Amino acid sequence: MNALTDRLVQRLAEPLPGREAQFRMASSFRAPQGYVPDLSTARIGGVLIALFEDDGVVRTVLMKRPDYDGTHSGQVSFPGGKKELGDADIVATALREAYEEVAMPTMDVEVIGQLTELYIPASNFLVHPVVGILRQVPILKPDTREVESILLPPVAHFFRPEIIGEKSVRVRDDLMIRAPYYDVDGHTVWGATAMLLSELMQVMEDVGFAQKV
Repeated sequence: MNALTDRLVQRLAEPLPGREAQFRMASSFRAPQGYVPDLSTARIGGVLIALFEDDGVVRTVLMKRPDYDGTHSGQVSFPGGKKELGDADIVATALREAYEEVAMPTMDVEVIGQLTELYIPASNFLVHPVVGILRQVPILKPDTREVESILLPPVAHFFRPEIIGEKSVRVRDDLMIRAPYYDVDGHTVWGATAMLLSELMQVMEDVGFAQKV
């Protein structure tokens, strides 16, 4: 994991794959890549993309939100949320939210960089993805108010073409869209999370990550 971490630190300091990689998993709801949204009123948020090694397998941390009356009801996402006044920066936001939602041990996370920020039109959030390395397998616990379950998929899983598909997804009672997705243990991972995963996979490929599932 040390060698992989060193390569990731170097790669994340270089120009990122950005929206070209993200839009490989963009839904039909998304505007064309050349469109620049008005971010003047966007809410700022941070998510934590945590990577750790478990018995030789590099994994990440996802969580499934419970069903509720809201934009992201039942969706799978990285731990994260809105930047609060008490947060020193977006890294602090991502770490705080990960601790609150899945009891991610903040002191065990080595932040190594960020991926490209991503605007989410449905909730008017500009999300900053923070990448962190855990030096040991975390013992996680979901906050049952915000998290239905925790998923720990191998990163290599997302390189498997058979788990990538496209389907119709209901985003409102009156709106269905077509969206590419990753299948993770029967869960449909789509939208912003899939777009961030797509950029992460490009970065992992760039550093020569070729671990088998």
